[in-house]
Amino acid sequence: MIVHIDMDAFFASIEEAINPRLKGRPLIVGSRGNRMHTVVCAANYAAKALGIHSGMPTRRAYSIYSKLEFVAADQAKYIWTSEQIFELLKGFNFPLNYASIDEFQLDLSGCPEPKPVSLGKEIKAQIYANFNITASVGIAKNWLLAKLASKLNKPDGLTVIDDSNFEQVLRKANLDKLCGMGGKNGQILMAKGLKTCWDLYLNLPEFFNNNPGKFDEDPGKTNEKPKSVSHSYTLPRDQINHQVIMAWIRLLSEMVAIRLRQQDLVSATVHLWLTGPEICNFGAQKAYQVSTNDGYEICQRALKIMEKLNHKNPRIRAIGVTCSSLSLNVYQPLLSEEIRREGLIQALDRINNRFGEGVIHPAITTLTR
Repeated sequence: MIVHIDMDAFFASIEEAINPRLKGRPLIVGSRGNRMHTVVCAANYAAKALGIHSGMPTRRAYSIYSKLEFVAADQAKYIWTSEQIFELLKGFNFPLNYASIDEFQLDLSGCPEPKPVSLGKEIKAQIYANFNITASVGIAKNWLLAKLASKLNKPDGLTVIDDSNFEQVLRKANLDKLCGMGGKNGQILMAKGLKTCWDLYLNLPEFFNNNPGKFDEDPGKTNEKPKSVSHSYTLPRDQINHQVIMAWIRLLSEMVAIRLRQQDLVSATVHLWLTGPEICNFGAQKAYQVSTNDGYEICQRALKIMEKLNHKNPRIRAIGVTCSSLSLNVYQPLLSEEIRREGLIQALDRINNRFGEGVIHPAITTLTR
């Protein structure tokens, strides 16, 4: 059995926990500080009830409800909370998968009933006691169904899908509730007349049966090194200021580098992705002989790729930095400059781990704030 933990309106819930005045009021978390020139990256359930959702321009959100509470996103705060929840879940001593910043999975294979249900209740109670936020838990025979179960009774739900209710649950669940069916795949199947998860099961039962419970067969597992690490950001409006664009590439490079170092990985290939009205979608990558997990070096490599743009000074709306060709970091610096740089990075990591990510940051990234 798989226990899937899905945090409820994670970013917004953290802000409510920090500032109880916000609790129960329609609240949105914006990707940037200017509330009228950004997008909604999270909404609490009071805001969702009004039809406000992630990805919506904040101008549109305020046109729906003018008295919305607004908080600018603080990624360091959310990452720290996510990591603390992960540490809490480690204490249950089951194989643990870090599915995303607000989703986690425990593999209870071989665990006798009714342990999964009592474990799910205990997890929910401990998360609330430690962080004053709620989680919804899904329990099923594989990760796909457990993830579906976690979505069915939000917020603060606990749902089990087993042989006794399998058909009933799938008949009631719309197809887009299922992981991987929210985009083009779901649209194609719905155009063919498949509306519910049960419709999909009748036509493609192996889709449900080929998603096993063991993490060593789960494409999202975390006990193997990932194929790539990436971060991206959509700007609130087209940006032509080259210094601001460079600042965002530097920040995203640093965020990628931090994740690489946390997993003791280095990367040999950097990919830069940009979108904008003049360039549409630009993407290019370059492989290097020397692998790195230094944010400065990743940024320099990304900027070299940016030089391939045909347009001299294009407007940019979205930026993404990806590192791939990953390997374990076994290289020991030999040159004095390399040793000095390595020591500096380790010192910065220790300070940021202790006092919060981004306490010490590259000066240029202040242009992103």
